[in-house]
Amino acid sequence: MKTIILIGANGKIGQAARTGLRNHKVITAGHSTDNYDYKVDITCEASLRKLYQDVGHFDAVVNAVGTCEYANFTEMTEAQWMNTILSKMMGQINIVRIGQEYISDHGSFSLISGILNIKPLPTAIADATTSGAIDTFVKCVAFEMPRGIRINAINPTVIEEAWGLYGEMMPGFQPVSGALVGKAFERSVDGFITGQVIFVDA
Repeated sequence: MKTIILIGANGKIGQAARTGLRNHKVITAGHSTDNYDYKVDITCEASLRKLYQDVGHFDAVVNAVGTCEYANFTEMTEAQWMNTILSKMMGQINIVRIGQEYISDHGSFSLISGILNIKPLPTAIADATTSGAIDTFVKCVAFEMPRGIRINAINPTVIEEAWGLYGEMMPGFQPVSGALVGKAFERSVDGFITGQVIFVDA
């Protein structure tokens, strides 16, 4: 049994991730203290460092959060771009950059990207751009991870449990079950692969 920090456990992707982590001890963290074991802001280095120090020993970090702003490219402001970059991209990079100092030997990081960098949609340019950045990050940084630490990205399409929220903006997309996405997280945490983007698409 591994001790896993799951950031964003109560969101739709976080709930999906939990289905694949049921055989482990899961410590939850999120932006508020409501229904989470720990509070964390992934855009804040001090907050991430405090989380890792407070938890102590852990074998894996699974991230299921990353704020994205949506607007047409011609109307998107620098502030909207920066909100997305600081959360979806730099927030996740810092999860790894800081976390590698604390995680156990041969531990693993599982980050979240998303299918929109492969199948773009109107108004989703920031999401697509930062998802592509995360996919590239894990492919490249895997070569530099110390102490046998692994890293992968889960790149899912929209899940059935969130179709009511996103289905209208995703015509022609086929949702997948949260349980299938959970299997991708399970493969990342319990397998031996590293530097991989695990696509979950219909």
